[in-house]
Amino acid sequence: MEAELSYFLGIDYPTWWFLIVGGVFAGYAILDGFDLGAGSIHLFLKKEQSRRIALNAIGPVWDGNEVWLVIAGGALFAGFPVAYASLFSAFYIPFMLFLVLLIFRAIAIEFRSKEDMKWWRNFWDRAYFVASNSLSLLLGVVVGNLMIGLPIDERGNLVGSWLQLLNPYALLMGFTILALFVMHGIIYLLLKTEGRLYAKLRILLNRAVILFIIAFTAASAYGLYAYPKLSDDLQNSLSFWILPSLGILSILSIPQWIKRRKFRIAFVSSALAIALMLGVLAFELYPVLLYSTIDPAYHIDIYSAASSQKSLGIMLLIAAIGTPLILGYTTFVFYTFRGKVRLDENSY
Repeated sequence: MEAELSYFLGIDYPTWWFLIVGGVFAGYAILDGFDLGAGSIHLFLKKEQSRRIALNAIGPVWDGNEVWLVIAGGALFAGFPVAYASLFSAFYIPFMLFLVLLIFRAIAIEFRSKEDMKWWRNFWDRAYFVASNSLSLLLGVVVGNLMIGLPIDERGNLVGSWLQLLNPYALLMGFTILALFVMHGIIYLLLKTEGRLYAKLRILLNRAVILFIIAFTAASAYGLYAYPKLSDDLQNSLSFWILPSLGILSILSIPQWIKRRKFRIAFVSSALAIALMLGVLAFELYPVLLYSTIDPAYHIDIYSAASSQKSLGIMLLIAAIGTPLILGYTTFVFYTFRGKVRLDENSY
């Protein structure tokens, strides 16, 4: 198999595609993470004007952010169709629920401002709040299960019920990702608001930082205690310490930047923390994509799951052309809608 691999800059094609898929998922988590976090605190904003400002802060970008999820799913399918099939088969019900929540959340954002009745806006406010929190929680549960492995057989099928995916570690990771997105979202909103809403968000941010640090510590401690594989990887690879160490430094720097009111840098730090957490996941997995908790022989790695070398080579060329365009478009949108939110007759 090794002799058949093609290389670019000394790195084989499946590894290149593994990096690309990981990079796109990280981009999605950073971008959609803050608008999911903004939705997760929606009901804590009591005034109608505050809710409208928060909605319009993410208004120009939330749907563009979700495009990254489509690209990430497409990249996984194109590069590693075997892993894609096993992953979506194992998480079929959670992913269907995820899709429904995504649609419901989008409808809530669009429909809320169409009528002035109080009950109408309250209903969509609650739908937006529940969907945003549930989506973050589900993403964390998926990440947690990928860290510890799935009960998949030799054909890549899940053995048993999907309910076993709701194990304590996965749920702890779910709450950790939820708290991380909430913190990320509030920092973003602070960049877009002023006045009384700004003061309210600063209070919520302090609580969100504490909640995230508690959840992160609990998930890390429980994972290292309950799953020796995670601690073994740390002990067996000194280089593996680099990513968690940088991640912890990023997390610890956030309160310092907040204290100095350097919210732009705090936002970069929280984005970096998200990227580094996913980097730990990637380092933990590589070269495996899906660990089997039944038998190591059933692991699905990047070589057994990859498309043909010719397909990967063509797609690498497409990615080399498309990535700058996507980054350019994203930068253009955020630059165009920079600054504080101002409500008008066209606002949500």
